Amino acid sequence: MTVFSLQDVHLSLGAKAGKVDILRGVGLEVSAGQSVGIVGPSGSGKSSLLMIMGGLERATSGSVKALGQDLTAMGEDALARFRRDNMGVVFQSFHLIPTMTAIENVAAPLELAGARDAFDRALEELKALGLGHRADHYPAQLSGGEQQRVALARAAAPRPKILLADEPTGNLDSATGAVIVEALFDLQKRHGATLVMVTHAPALAAMCDRVIRIEDGRARETPEAARAAA
Repeated sequence: MTVFSLQDVHLSLGAKAGKVDILRGVGLEVSAGQSVGIVGPSGSGKSSLLMIMGGLERATSGSVKALGQDLTAMGEDALARFRRDNMGVVFQSFHLIPTMTAIENVAAPLELAGARDAFDRALEELKALGLGHRADHYPAQLSGGEQQRVALARAAAPRPKILLADEPTGNLDSATGAVIVEALFDLQKRHGATLVMVTHAPALAAMCDRVIRIEDGRARETPEAARAAA
């Protein structure tokens, strides 16, 4: 099953000096259950590509389909419902609500989706990530690594078909980052999700089934033998 199908995707942004072309004719197919690492120089458009795949940013032109649905044809409300029902998103910044406890942060999207067992499922995910004992703590009482694990739990609790991660270890030290990486791949396998991850770390990208390099606004697949140098 094809989870993502992108054809001739362009993204251009206006600037004082004129139009800036971020993505130039990107084509990409991602199958169910795959893990895909997106790498490239700073400013190459890799995060923009991820945001387009998640319906968080609109392509200037081209076709973007997820789970057979044309994201480019959806309005904002339809996109929000599609993300709620099918996607979990993890950012470099944790984006936890500071006035909510860990379990409340994880349960929030489940409650919005009408799940009656929201808090039971939230606690289950927190326990799976080793944070059951921190369920009633607020983000300010948690370390950076713990906050990112709460963010992972929040993304995974709705059992999404798709996990999107934008530099999930970018704000963490190497040891804590390694814990987050292990947790992220464990979540993917446990829920049978498709994972697309932007990272600046070649070693992390090389753990994925596929590596896509974005450079000069274009995408190319990195051969397995060359991943370490990606």
